[in-house]
Amino acid sequence: MQKRALATIRKPRVDDRPLWDVMFGIWGYPAVLVAHELKFFEMLAEKPLTLDEVCAVRQIERRPAHAILAVCTSLGLIALRKASYALTPLSREYLLPSSAYYVGWRFDQMRLIMTVWSPDSLREAVLTNRPQGVFSDPAGVFAAWHGEHAFAFTRAMHTASIAPAMVWPCKLDLSRHRVMLDIGGGSGAHSIGAVTIRPKLKAIVMDQPPVCAIAREFAQRYGVADRISTHGADFFKDPFPSADLHFYGLIFHDWPPDQDRLFAAKSFESLPSGGRIVIHEMLFNDDRSGPFPVAAYNINMLLGMPGQQYSGRELRSMLREAGFRRVEVKPTFGYWSVVTGVKP
Repeated sequence: MQKRALATIRKPRVDDRPLWDVMFGIWGYPAVLVAHELKFFEMLAEKPLTLDEVCAVRQIERRPAHAILAVCTSLGLIALRKASYALTPLSREYLLPSSAYYVGWRFDQMRLIMTVWSPDSLREAVLTNRPQGVFSDPAGVFAAWHGEHAFAFTRAMHTASIAPAMVWPCKLDLSRHRVMLDIGGGSGAHSIGAVTIRPKLKAIVMDQPPVCAIAREFAQRYGVADRISTHGADFFKDPFPSADLHFYGLIFHDWPPDQDRLFAAKSFESLPSGGRIVIHEMLFNDDRSGPFPVAAYNINMLLGMPGQQYSGRELRSMLREAGFRRVEVKPTFGYWSVVTGVKP
Protein backbone atom coordinates (compact mmCIF):
# COMPACT_ATOMS: atom_id res chain seq x y z
CA MET A 1 0.00 0.00 0.00
CA GLN A 2 1.46 3.32 -1.10
CA LYS A 3 1.99 5.88 1.62
CA ARG A 4 0.82 9.47 1.09
CA ALA A 5 3.48 12.15 1.39
CA LEU A 6 3.11 14.33 4.46
CA ALA A 7 2.16 17.96 3.82
CA THR A 8 4.93 20.45 4.54
CA ILE A 9 4.05 22.91 7.29
CA ARG A 10 5.94 26.12 7.98
CA LYS A 11 5.47 29.57 9.39
CA PRO A 12 3.27 31.82 7.14
CA ARG A 13 5.28 34.18 4.96
CA VAL A 14 2.72 37.02 5.09
CA ASP A 15 0.09 38.28 7.51
CA ASP A 16 -3.49 37.16 6.81
CA ARG A 17 -5.25 40.32 8.07
CA PRO A 18 -6.31 41.59 4.61
CA LEU A 19 -8.36 38.42 4.11
CA TRP A 20 -9.99 38.79 7.50
CA ASP A 21 -10.73 42.41 6.64
CA VAL A 22 -12.72 41.18 3.65
CA MET A 23 -14.75 38.74 5.72
CA PHE A 24 -15.24 41.13 8.61
CA GLY A 25 -16.26 43.92 6.23
CA ILE A 26 -18.97 41.74 4.68
CA TRP A 27 -20.29 40.96 8.17
CA GLY A 28 -19.81 44.35 9.77
CA TYR A 29 -20.69 47.09 7.30
CA PRO A 30 -24.38 46.11 6.92
CA ALA A 31 -24.72 46.90 10.64
CA VAL A 32 -24.39 50.59 9.76
CA LEU A 33 -27.41 50.32 7.45
CA VAL A 34 -29.35 48.69 10.27
CA ALA A 35 -28.25 51.41 12.72
CA HIS A 36 -29.53 53.99 10.24
CA GLU A 37 -32.79 52.10 9.66
CA LEU A 38 -33.41 51.82 13.42
CA LYS A 39 -32.57 55.53 13.82
CA PHE A 40 -29.65 55.01 16.22
CA PHE A 41 -27.98 58.22 15.04
CA GLU A 42 -31.12 60.33 15.45
CA MET A 43 -31.64 58.76 18.89
CA LEU A 44 -28.20 60.02 20.00
CA ALA A 45 -28.57 63.46 18.43
CA GLU A 46 -29.96 65.17 21.53
CA LYS A 47 -27.73 63.65 24.22
CA PRO A 48 -25.41 60.70 24.92
CA LEU A 49 -27.03 57.49 26.16
CA THR A 50 -25.77 54.49 28.09
CA LEU A 51 -26.20 50.99 26.71
CA ASP A 52 -29.16 50.38 29.02
CA GLU A 53 -30.77 53.65 27.90
CA VAL A 54 -30.31 52.70 24.26
CA CYS A 55 -31.97 49.35 24.97
CA ALA A 56 -34.89 51.08 26.68
CA VAL A 57 -35.43 53.62 23.91
CA ARG A 58 -35.22 51.07 21.09
CA GLN A 59 -36.76 48.21 23.10
CA ILE A 60 -34.03 45.73 22.23
CA GLU A 61 -31.78 43.47 24.30
CA ARG A 62 -28.26 44.38 25.42
CA ARG A 63 -26.44 41.85 23.18
CA PRO A 64 -27.78 43.08 19.79
CA ALA A 65 -27.71 46.73 20.92
CA HIS A 66 -24.05 46.45 21.84
CA ALA A 67 -23.25 44.58 18.59
CA ILE A 68 -24.60 47.46 16.49
CA LEU A 69 -23.06 50.16 18.67
CA ALA A 70 -19.66 48.44 18.67
CA VAL A 71 -19.49 48.43 14.87
CA CYS A 72 -20.50 52.10 14.68
CA THR A 73 -18.01 53.01 17.41
CA SER A 74 -15.18 51.12 15.71
CA LEU A 75 -15.86 53.09 12.50
CA GLY A 76 -15.82 56.48 14.22
CA LEU A 77 -19.54 57.11 13.73
CA ILE A 78 -20.26 56.92 17.46
CA ALA A 79 -17.94 57.61 20.40
CA LEU A 80 -17.97 55.88 23.80
CA ARG A 81 -17.30 58.36 26.59
CA LYS A 82 -17.71 57.55 30.30
CA ALA A 83 -20.00 54.58 29.57
CA SER A 84 -22.25 56.66 27.29
CA TYR A 85 -22.55 56.60 23.51
CA ALA A 86 -22.46 59.92 21.65
CA LEU A 87 -22.42 61.07 18.04
CA THR A 88 -19.12 62.10 16.51
CA PRO A 89 -18.70 65.21 14.31
CA LEU A 90 -18.69 62.86 11.29
CA SER A 91 -22.15 61.54 12.14
CA ARG A 92 -23.54 64.98 12.92
CA GLU A 93 -22.37 66.20 9.53
CA TYR A 94 -23.62 63.27 7.43
CA LEU A 95 -26.04 61.02 9.33
CA LEU A 96 -28.70 63.40 10.67
CA PRO A 97 -31.67 64.35 8.45
CA SER A 98 -31.31 67.98 9.54
CA SER A 99 -27.88 68.23 7.88
CA ALA A 100 -27.49 69.56 4.34
CA TYR A 101 -25.04 66.70 3.75
CA TYR A 102 -27.29 63.88 5.00
CA VAL A 103 -26.39 60.55 3.35
CA GLY A 104 -29.30 58.63 4.81
CA TRP A 105 -31.22 58.70 1.53
CA ARG A 106 -28.30 56.90 -0.07
CA PHE A 107 -28.38 54.32 2.71
CA ASP A 108 -32.11 53.85 2.11
CA GLN A 109 -31.51 53.12 -1.56
CA MET A 110 -28.70 50.69 -0.77
CA ARG A 111 -30.97 48.86 1.66
CA LEU A 112 -33.66 48.43 -0.99
CA ILE A 113 -31.31 46.95 -3.59
CA MET A 114 -29.27 44.63 -1.36
CA THR A 115 -30.88 41.57 -2.97
CA VAL A 116 -29.61 42.70 -6.38
CA TRP A 117 -26.14 43.52 -5.03
CA SER A 118 -25.51 39.93 -3.94
CA PRO A 119 -22.74 37.41 -4.69
CA ASP A 120 -25.12 35.50 -6.96
CA SER A 121 -25.95 38.65 -8.95
CA LEU A 122 -22.28 39.61 -9.12
CA ARG A 123 -21.36 36.16 -10.42
CA GLU A 124 -24.03 36.50 -13.13
CA ALA A 125 -22.78 39.97 -14.05
CA VAL A 126 -19.21 38.65 -14.36
CA LEU A 127 -20.29 35.71 -16.54
CA THR A 128 -22.63 37.72 -18.79
CA ASN A 129 -21.13 41.24 -18.68
CA ARG A 130 -24.66 42.57 -18.19
CA PRO A 131 -26.22 44.76 -15.47
CA GLN A 132 -28.43 42.87 -13.04
CA GLY A 133 -30.68 45.64 -11.69
CA VAL A 134 -33.26 47.98 -13.12
CA PHE A 135 -30.97 48.80 -16.05
CA SER A 136 -30.79 45.21 -17.27
CA ASP A 137 -33.55 45.80 -19.82
CA PRO A 138 -34.94 48.82 -21.75
CA ALA A 139 -38.26 48.75 -19.89
CA GLY A 140 -36.41 49.01 -16.61
CA VAL A 141 -34.43 51.99 -17.83
CA PHE A 142 -37.65 53.78 -18.76
CA ALA A 143 -39.24 52.99 -15.40
CA ALA A 144 -36.15 54.22 -13.54
CA TRP A 145 -36.84 57.84 -14.43
CA HIS A 146 -40.55 57.91 -13.55
CA GLY A 147 -42.57 57.87 -10.38
CA GLU A 148 -41.34 56.90 -6.96
CA HIS A 149 -38.19 55.18 -8.24
CA ALA A 150 -37.02 58.37 -9.94
CA PHE A 151 -37.61 60.34 -6.74
CA ALA A 152 -35.79 57.82 -4.53
CA PHE A 153 -32.83 57.47 -6.89
CA THR A 154 -32.47 61.23 -7.46
CA ARG A 155 -32.64 61.93 -3.75
CA ALA A 156 -30.05 59.22 -3.05
CA MET A 157 -27.69 60.65 -5.65
CA HIS A 158 -28.19 64.10 -4.14
CA THR A 159 -26.77 62.87 -0.84
CA ALA A 160 -23.73 61.48 -2.67
CA SER A 161 -23.15 64.75 -4.51
CA ILE A 162 -23.97 67.77 -2.36
CA ALA A 163 -20.81 67.71 -0.18
CA PRO A 164 -18.30 67.50 -3.08
CA ALA A 165 -20.49 69.99 -4.98
CA MET A 166 -19.51 72.60 -2.41
CA VAL A 167 -15.80 71.99 -2.97
CA TRP A 168 -14.92 71.41 -6.64
CA PRO A 169 -16.03 74.94 -7.78
CA CYS A 170 -13.33 76.29 -5.45
CA LYS A 171 -10.65 74.23 -7.22
CA LEU A 172 -11.15 75.67 -10.72
CA ASP A 173 -10.99 79.19 -12.13
CA LEU A 174 -14.58 79.66 -13.28
CA SER A 175 -14.47 83.46 -13.32
CA ARG A 176 -14.89 83.66 -17.12
CA HIS A 177 -17.87 81.35 -17.25
CA ARG A 178 -21.46 82.52 -17.03
CA VAL A 179 -23.74 79.51 -17.68
CA MET A 180 -23.12 75.95 -16.52
CA LEU A 181 -25.02 73.13 -18.24
CA ASP A 182 -25.41 70.31 -15.70
CA ILE A 183 -25.84 67.32 -18.03
CA GLY A 184 -27.86 64.53 -16.46
CA GLY A 185 -27.83 66.75 -13.39
CA GLY A 186 -30.42 64.89 -11.31
CA SER A 187 -31.26 66.89 -8.20
CA GLY A 188 -29.05 69.75 -9.38
CA ALA A 189 -26.70 69.27 -6.42
CA HIS A 190 -23.66 70.35 -8.42
CA SER A 191 -25.53 73.30 -9.89
CA ILE A 192 -26.50 74.31 -6.35
CA GLY A 193 -22.88 74.12 -5.23
CA ALA A 194 -21.55 75.94 -8.29
CA VAL A 195 -23.92 78.93 -8.11
CA THR A 196 -23.49 79.15 -4.34
CA ILE A 197 -19.70 79.29 -4.59
CA ARG A 198 -19.66 81.36 -7.81
CA PRO A 199 -22.26 84.16 -7.49
CA LYS A 200 -21.88 85.31 -11.12
CA LEU A 201 -22.67 81.84 -12.48
CA LYS A 202 -26.07 80.54 -13.54
CA ALA A 203 -26.89 76.89 -14.20
CA ILE A 204 -29.21 74.73 -16.29
CA VAL A 205 -30.05 71.21 -15.13
CA MET A 206 -30.65 69.00 -18.18
CA ASP A 207 -32.37 65.71 -17.45
CA GLN A 208 -35.55 63.73 -17.99
CA PRO A 209 -38.68 65.88 -17.30
CA PRO A 210 -39.71 63.98 -14.11
CA VAL A 211 -36.21 64.47 -12.72
CA CYS A 212 -36.21 68.16 -13.64
CA ALA A 213 -39.28 68.61 -11.45
CA ILE A 214 -37.31 67.17 -8.53
CA ALA A 215 -34.36 69.46 -9.33
CA ARG A 216 -36.62 72.51 -9.17
CA GLU A 217 -37.74 71.49 -5.68
CA PHE A 218 -34.13 71.20 -4.51
CA ALA A 219 -33.22 74.58 -6.02
CA GLN A 220 -36.08 76.17 -4.11
CA ARG A 221 -35.05 74.39 -0.91
CA TYR A 222 -31.53 75.84 -1.15
CA GLY A 223 -32.72 79.33 -2.12
CA VAL A 224 -31.13 79.40 -5.58
CA ALA A 225 -34.19 78.84 -7.81
CA ASP A 226 -33.65 82.25 -9.42
CA ARG A 227 -30.24 81.13 -10.73
CA ILE A 228 -30.95 77.51 -11.68
CA SER A 229 -33.31 76.57 -14.50
CA THR A 230 -34.16 73.14 -15.87
CA HIS A 231 -34.28 71.71 -19.39
CA GLY A 232 -36.23 68.49 -19.82
CA ALA A 233 -34.60 66.53 -22.63
CA ASP A 234 -32.72 63.41 -23.66
CA PHE A 235 -29.06 64.39 -23.38
CA PHE A 236 -28.10 61.49 -25.65
CA LYS A 237 -30.15 62.72 -28.61
CA ASP A 238 -31.29 66.29 -28.06
CA PRO A 239 -29.10 69.36 -28.68
CA PHE A 240 -27.49 71.04 -25.69
CA PRO A 241 -28.79 74.45 -24.58
CA SER A 242 -26.35 77.34 -24.91
CA ALA A 243 -23.73 77.36 -22.14
CA ASP A 244 -20.00 77.99 -21.76
CA LEU A 245 -19.40 75.33 -19.07
CA HIS A 246 -20.45 71.69 -19.39
CA PHE A 247 -20.55 69.59 -16.24
CA TYR A 248 -20.88 65.78 -16.09
CA GLY A 249 -21.30 64.49 -12.54
CA LEU A 250 -21.28 60.68 -12.32
CA ILE A 251 -22.35 60.42 -15.95
CA PHE A 252 -19.23 59.10 -17.68
CA HIS A 253 -18.98 56.14 -15.29
CA ASP A 254 -22.51 55.03 -16.25
CA TRP A 255 -21.60 54.28 -19.86
CA PRO A 256 -18.98 52.44 -21.95
CA PRO A 257 -15.98 54.32 -23.41
CA ASP A 258 -17.46 54.66 -26.92
CA GLN A 259 -20.52 56.48 -25.54
CA ASP A 260 -18.38 58.71 -23.34
CA ARG A 261 -16.29 59.70 -26.35
CA LEU A 262 -19.54 60.78 -28.00
CA PHE A 263 -20.38 62.90 -24.95
CA ALA A 264 -16.97 64.57 -25.10
CA ALA A 265 -17.30 65.22 -28.85
CA LYS A 266 -20.84 66.58 -28.44
CA SER A 267 -19.68 68.97 -25.73
CA PHE A 268 -16.73 70.11 -27.83
CA GLU A 269 -19.03 70.90 -30.76
CA SER A 270 -21.57 72.68 -28.56
CA LEU A 271 -19.23 74.78 -26.43
CA PRO A 272 -17.94 78.17 -27.62
CA SER A 273 -14.22 78.89 -27.86
CA GLY A 274 -12.93 79.16 -24.30
CA GLY A 275 -15.71 76.91 -23.05
CA ARG A 276 -14.86 74.34 -20.41
CA ILE A 277 -15.84 70.71 -19.77
CA VAL A 278 -15.73 69.28 -16.24
CA ILE A 279 -16.08 65.56 -15.48
CA HIS A 280 -16.64 64.73 -11.80
CA GLU A 281 -15.85 61.13 -10.80
CA MET A 282 -14.05 58.84 -8.38
CA LEU A 283 -10.93 57.84 -10.30
CA PHE A 284 -8.76 54.76 -10.50
CA ASN A 285 -5.03 55.41 -10.38
CA ASP A 286 -3.48 55.37 -13.84
CA ASP A 287 -2.78 51.62 -13.96
CA ARG A 288 -6.29 50.83 -12.57
CA SER A 289 -4.84 48.88 -9.65
CA GLY A 290 -6.78 50.82 -6.98
CA PRO A 291 -7.57 52.43 -4.65
CA PHE A 292 -9.94 49.87 -3.13
CA PRO A 293 -12.98 52.21 -2.75
CA VAL A 294 -12.87 53.01 -6.47
CA ALA A 295 -12.40 49.34 -7.35
CA ALA A 296 -15.44 48.55 -5.18
CA TYR A 297 -17.42 51.33 -6.87
CA ASN A 298 -16.45 49.73 -10.17
CA ILE A 299 -18.12 46.50 -8.98
CA ASN A 300 -21.24 48.56 -8.32
CA MET A 301 -21.16 49.75 -11.93
CA LEU A 302 -20.63 46.19 -13.17
CA LEU A 303 -23.79 45.15 -11.34
CA GLY A 304 -25.93 48.17 -12.04
CA MET A 305 -24.92 49.85 -15.30
CA PRO A 306 -23.06 49.18 -18.57
CA GLY A 307 -20.26 51.56 -17.54
CA GLN A 308 -17.15 51.56 -15.36
CA GLN A 309 -14.95 53.74 -13.20
CA TYR A 310 -12.12 55.40 -15.13
CA SER A 311 -8.61 56.53 -14.39
CA GLY A 312 -7.60 60.14 -14.83
CA ARG A 313 -5.38 59.06 -17.71
CA GLU A 314 -8.33 57.49 -19.55
CA LEU A 315 -10.55 60.55 -19.19
CA ARG A 316 -7.72 62.92 -20.14
CA SER A 317 -7.24 60.89 -23.31
CA MET A 318 -10.94 61.14 -24.19
CA LEU A 319 -10.94 64.91 -23.78
CA ARG A 320 -7.78 65.40 -25.83
CA GLU A 321 -9.15 63.12 -28.53
CA ALA A 322 -12.27 65.32 -28.69
CA GLY A 323 -10.11 68.41 -29.18
CA PHE A 324 -9.94 69.91 -25.70
CA ARG A 325 -6.71 71.51 -24.50
CA ARG A 326 -5.28 72.40 -21.10
CA VAL A 327 -6.61 69.05 -19.90
CA GLU A 328 -5.88 68.33 -16.23
CA VAL A 329 -6.95 66.19 -13.29
CA LYS A 330 -7.59 67.79 -9.90
CA PRO A 331 -8.41 65.93 -6.67
CA THR A 332 -11.19 67.82 -4.92
CA PHE A 333 -12.90 66.24 -1.91
CA GLY A 334 -12.71 62.80 -0.30
CA TYR A 335 -12.33 60.25 -3.09
CA TRP A 336 -13.59 62.70 -5.73
CA SER A 337 -11.68 64.38 -8.57
CA VAL A 338 -12.47 66.48 -11.61
CA VAL A 339 -11.03 66.09 -15.09
CA THR A 340 -11.31 69.31 -17.06
CA GLY A 341 -10.35 70.79 -20.41
CA VAL A 342 -10.91 73.96 -22.42
CA LYS A 343 -11.99 74.31 -26.03
CA PRO A 344 -9.41 76.37 -28.00
